[in-house]
Amino acid sequence: MTSIFLLAGAPAVGKSTTARALAARFPKSIHIPVDDVRSMVVSGLVHPSADWSPALVEQLTLARAAVTRMALAYQNAGFTVTIDDFWDPNSRLCEYDLLMQQPDTHRILLCPSQQTAQARNQKRAGPGDGSAYIAEGIRAVYENLLKELPGLERQGWQVVDTTEKNIEETVTFTLAQIK
Repeated sequence: MTSIFLLAGAPAVGKSTTARALAARFPKSIHIPVDDVRSMVVSGLVHPSADWSPALVEQLTLARAAVTRMALAYQNAGFTVTIDDFWDPNSRLCEYDLLMQQPDTHRILLCPSQQTAQARNQKRAGPGDGSAYIAEGIRAVYENLLKELPGLERQGWQVVDTTEKNIEETVTFTLAQIK
């Protein structure tokens, strides 16, 4: 059976780029960015903020349930699946519990230093205030995440410090860890 990889982490840590590069290492693969599924909402999309409203939780739950079904369908058709989603300190991504019970499913947490994530955000956003929203997301995730790392590793998360790794090095390191 083919594998499913769930890549998570704070904003601006390279989840989408890494997931896409990881998928490219397999002859038959799909990359499913949860942000893309969420952006299908035409009217009423709620973005994460300091206030986790019931509407936001509902939308995250729906998107993650849809991604889970999609991933399993593609896996059943022989595709290797990579999913990228942000680390959600509220649900701790429990919406993927069904997916995580499947064989050949791997949880990967990309976790560069907070300073590296902020620098990548600045580089990606360019000059101006466009990065302030993401910077707040980075701060909020790291505030909780660093305390949880030992427990997450015990739960089967592969924590990858990408502070000094480029995308290809991250993919190679990740694949070496699961073999």
